[in-house]
Amino acid sequence: MERAGRLRGSIAAGSDRTLDLEHLIAEGPEELLRVGHKLAEGAEFDPDAVTFLPPLARPPKIICVGLNYADHTKESPYEQPNYPTLFARFATTLVGHNQPIVRPLASTSLDFEGEMVVVIGRGGRHIPKSRAHDHVIGYSIFNEGSVREYQFKSPQWTVGKNFDSTGGFGPALVTADEVPAGGKGLRLETRLNDVVVQSATTDDMLFDVATLIETISEAITLEAGDLIVSGTPAGIGWARNPRLLMKDGDKCEVSIEGLGKLVNPIRDEVRREDMAGKAA
Repeated sequence: MERAGRLRGSIAAGSDRTLDLEHLIAEGPEELLRVGHKLAEGAEFDPDAVTFLPPLARPPKIICVGLNYADHTKESPYEQPNYPTLFARFATTLVGHNQPIVRPLASTSLDFEGEMVVVIGRGGRHIPKSRAHDHVIGYSIFNEGSVREYQFKSPQWTVGKNFDSTGGFGPALVTADEVPAGGKGLRLETRLNDVVVQSATTDDMLFDVATLIETISEAITLEAGDLIVSGTPAGIGWARNPRLLMKDGDKCEVSIEGLGKLVNPIRDEVRREDMAGKAA
């Protein structure tokens, strides 16, 4: 049985019932918790019998944080900044738990990045650190698949971080009352083909959740349903010698203590004409 604090945007096989977390979050934290408790009281499901969608399929904004772990910055070609490195992702990049992350036709440099996601439940501008946690409705897991060849084509990382179907997200939205404030002290691990490639704790983040919310809201109005993808620790495949990049047939898993485990197979992109040929 699913716990009240663990809500999944999923569709049961053979069913037209969809859990619309965007709508629930817009209704407010109380409505989200009410539905969660109702599900926990009587709803059971077989995880193998459902297709998992991203917990939020069309978040208003996806704000990612780069270079937020000092050990990751050391393995990168960048100096450690004293201000959060922020960039955007788009909803077309999102795929759910057990759904394939797609290695694009354009490049073979698809890399993994396990990260904690902060989900905003109550929006606002100029949010002080002292009240930032009140604006968080829950947490989830992200695998920010990055096409490194394209990320480093220019000083801006947008293209390399936004190939379609490269952002694993899920499997659940875990409400904020289920974990320590700010998602502090949670063990994060990434495994590629069952081998641990990243291991850290969210205590290692240079800019914690409250600082990120305060900093972002200085400039940008946060809205209910916005995602803050809070950064990845060391161990990325691009920094290794030899490089360890994801390829067709691989399986990548990101687990975060208290939030569950996000699993994504890796598949090569299929050309449209090839798909048409197979259909014929």
